[in-house]
Amino acid sequence: MGIRLRNEDGRTNKGWAGHTLERFLGLPLNSSQSPNFGSWELKLASLCYRKSGTLKVKETIAITMIDPVEVASKTFEDSHLYRKLCKQIVVARIWESKNEERSLVHSVATFDLNNPGILQQVKEDYELVRGILRDGGKISDLSGRMGVLVQPRTKGPGGLIFTRAFYARTTFVAHILNISPLSLPPAITE
Repeated sequence: MGIRLRNEDGRTNKGWAGHTLERFLGLPLNSSQSPNFGSWELKLASLCYRKSGTLKVKETIAITMIDPVEVASKTFEDSHLYRKLCKQIVVARIWESKNEERSLVHSVATFDLNNPGILQQVKEDYELVRGILRDGGKISDLSGRMGVLVQPRTKGPGGLIFTRAFYARTTFVAHILNISPLSLPPAITE
């Protein structure tokens, strides 16, 4: 079975490179909220070149869909977000153009939530979303402006469909790939 590079309307399927990677590794296509390899999650990140010739992260990475009922009822440690970020293998590829004629692997990195500062910030980002949903907010109340490392954003076509997913911001992805260090806000002490 081949990978579909174009949608019915002729636009490039954004997930084609990730689907190709999953197939290459012998994995079924996975849109599940469970990690791909038991406790390890596989992600693909796109890099592109700046005019200066240096690499940067092209875009955020979708981590997991947001189910409002589930997020409102689960602590961070019991969440899909935590399980997907706990242990990751992130493959970085070079994005060359909109034509997407090929996908060149740049590097592979592993990541886990063993840094206490990062763990705390991701937990705070999750709890911000959880608080809105627990206090009667709707999924449409969640905004990409929220969160320092992880943001809730529209996933899918948008418009009247209010689906959201947790996304790793580009600065977080750059840290995961060892492209640039992460600068966290100072910890608040009481």
